[in-house]
Amino acid sequence: MIAHLRGRVIDKQPNMLIVDVQGVGYQVHVPLSTYYDVGDQGAEIALHIHTHVREEAFNLYGFLTTIEQQLFERLIAVGGIGPKLAVAVLSGIGPPELVNAVQRGDVARLTGIPGVGRKTAERMILELKDRLEHLSLTKGTGESPEMAPAERRREDLLSALQNLGYHRPLAERAVDAMLSSTSEPSFEHGLKAALRELMR
Repeated sequence: MIAHLRGRVIDKQPNMLIVDVQGVGYQVHVPLSTYYDVGDQGAEIALHIHTHVREEAFNLYGFLTTIEQQLFERLIAVGGIGPKLAVAVLSGIGPPELVNAVQRGDVARLTGIPGVGRKTAERMILELKDRLEHLSLTKGTGESPEMAPAERRREDLLSALQNLGYHRPLAERAVDAMLSSTSEPSFEHGLKAALRELMR
């Protein structure tokens, strides 16, 4: 099993990197948080790796932080959550907020993540609540456990736009323009308004 890769980024796309390790190119699936933090093509990186083996596939999933890898491995242990959805979850919500949402039983926050329906959110809460208590969220995440509601709403919208393929700087401009003209929009209204900004 491959547990760690250190090499150079030779190609990057949302949710996927190709890492050159001594002349061998490894395709690694990554959450958007890792994608945006690895730097440009040619950058040297080190990734924590989860090797996912099935009869028809041998896939590598990479993370810049151990907390993301630990959350990924706990997510794929939940019934109905495969690696692709686990990556989508980590792309749509930061580790501290994910842990807090699960521990609070916040179904509404979890269903705000693209791809997560109510039943999946409820299973996440039921199966993960006791398994996330001992995770350290202070090392290597660069995030605080709590966000103000306005900042959480902004981050939710940014995550949704990034999942739709928009680069973060472009998404930030659209969300900030929308928020400057709309007071405390719902998630759905805010996302539609931000998409209208992007279409201009």
